[in-house]
Amino acid sequence: MTLAVDRSTVVKEAAYRMRHHVLDMGEVQGQGYVGQALGVAEMLAVVYRDVLRYRADDPDWADRDRFLLSTGHYAIALYSALAEAGIVPVEELQTYGADDSRLPMSGMASYTPGMEISGGSLGHGLTVAVGMALGLRLQGNGARVLDFLSDGELDEGSTWEAAMGATHHRLGNLIAMVDMNALQADGRTEGVLSIEPAHEKWAAAGWFTQRVDGNDADALLAAFDAISAEPVGTPSVILCDTRIGRGVPLLETREKAHFMRIDEHEWAICREQLTAGGVA
Repeated sequence: MTLAVDRSTVVKEAAYRMRHHVLDMGEVQGQGYVGQALGVAEMLAVVYRDVLRYRADDPDWADRDRFLLSTGHYAIALYSALAEAGIVPVEELQTYGADDSRLPMSGMASYTPGMEISGGSLGHGLTVAVGMALGLRLQGNGARVLDFLSDGELDEGSTWEAAMGATHHRLGNLIAMVDMNALQADGRTEGVLSIEPAHEKWAAAGWFTQRVDGNDADALLAAFDAISAEPVGTPSVILCDTRIGRGVPLLETREKAHFMRIDEHEWAICREQLTAGGVA
């Protein structure tokens, strides 16, 4: 008799494996957006192991839910999730960033199965998501669109235009997830351009808004469960407070954390720390 594994355990174990995948890929280049990828492991684990409707052997399945990575530089994080989902072979992660690899350092839809858009021009992702969600509805397709943003993208006017457009068109099939890690390339988010009170701003735009600990798998699962109870036609957003470098204390305290350069001898330390912490 096989005992059923609860949703929380599935997600937490997936996030733990994904963090190991991130370190493996990061070591290939010796640098990159490793901190963000470690920080959002639970967010992507919940999406790919509990929420998203997809077929691993048919990434272009017409009725799939669409996951849009607006933050193209988070590609290393999404690759770890695609490997966990069985869309990309785990062994292929070793080609990360190499010439002719399907896994370039910035996400590109033309290369990678399961990559819906070529993100990276920050502030464009939600606009694309709104158009996609509206198009699916007009086609009579019941698929949902999940758009992954960073808190830095809340600096962009196009993001808020898209947010208002989603409410205007009553896109209940649209969900946004925002990584609120409080850090941008130019420094801390609050110092670059304050976005608070973010919760109130999204709510004022007409979105069903929740703010949770983005490193808490149970809180994320509860947030997605709450979305299903919302009135039809209301777009939803989950603001996720995360910690860059989560699970690896050496990287959690690193001052230059947006784009990390990690010394050769430090990768073994990172793995030892992650392994010692175990499944959260």
